[in-house]
Amino acid sequence: MKVLQFTIPVPSDRNIIIIRDVLPYFYQHLHRHDEVQLTWVQKGEGTLVVDNNMHLFGPNEIYFLGVNQPHVFKSDPVYFSPKSKRKVHALSIHFNPYGKLQSLFELSEMKNIHQFLEKHNNGFIVPSKHVADISHKMMQIGNLSGSEQLTALIDLLRKFSSIPNLKKLSSISNLTNVSENDGIRLSHIYHYIMGNYARNITLEHVAQQAHMTPQAFCRYFKKRTQHTFVSFLNEVRINEACKKLTTGDTDGVSISAIAYNCGFNTVTNFNRVFKSVIGKSPSEYLDDYFRSTYE
Repeated sequence: MKVLQFTIPVPSDRNIIIIRDVLPYFYQHLHRHDEVQLTWVQKGEGTLVVDNNMHLFGPNEIYFLGVNQPHVFKSDPVYFSPKSKRKVHALSIHFNPYGKLQSLFELSEMKNIHQFLEKHNNGFIVPSKHVADISHKMMQIGNLSGSEQLTALIDLLRKFSSIPNLKKLSSISNLTNVSENDGIRLSHIYHYIMGNYARNITLEHVAQQAHMTPQAFCRYFKKRTQHTFVSFLNEVRINEACKKLTTGDTDGVSISAIAYNCGFNTVTNFNRVFKSVIGKSPSEYLDDYFRSTYE
């Protein structure tokens, strides 16, 4: 059995599946499915976990997820508040290039697209300058049917194959052989860490959530994610810090305050971890972010 193998609920005669989500929050469990998934996040914020990698996501971003690539769009904690009136909006397109469509993609005329799909099965994020065009094509696909819809999908894939230097969502797929029970357990661990990162969360706390001893948990988590507990927790905290540093809601809030709000005990430790994860200091990250936004 596979990690939360998710079956897309569609009529058996459909090979291109269109899903329009308007929900309190995104589906919150680590899962995968036989279909390629192309998701346009129209409204919503959070962290996308793909294999053992994390990416902040926000409105008007588009993500391409490969066949059977474990993932979860984890909405920000505010979406889970009982008083929250927020909604996430997304348009997703699913298709299985190795199902009934396989013979189509194996045609010699489809060689470039077939090679593209195989090369990018670790997923990618659509560059921001292409989002307007790609989202327009996705809406067209959603409004078509039959051969016109299939032709529009091929046109979209041809557009993707012409975009250079696509940023991978994952360098390797580490969770391919994880069992369904492990998938549920990992999903619970991810959910707990991402919901409690601001607290003084310890290895003992997380091991209890997994019903393991700390020593057994360390071996288990490292083997299945190639992360230590500390490295995963640090990435979650730094991802949240990046979000707080660049949102308008934190105007006037100092970097030190953000460090403490993200679970770091000292600014020195925050700066050190930030640079090890991001590759630059918080101030350098902010300068680069606002420079690129302005440009």
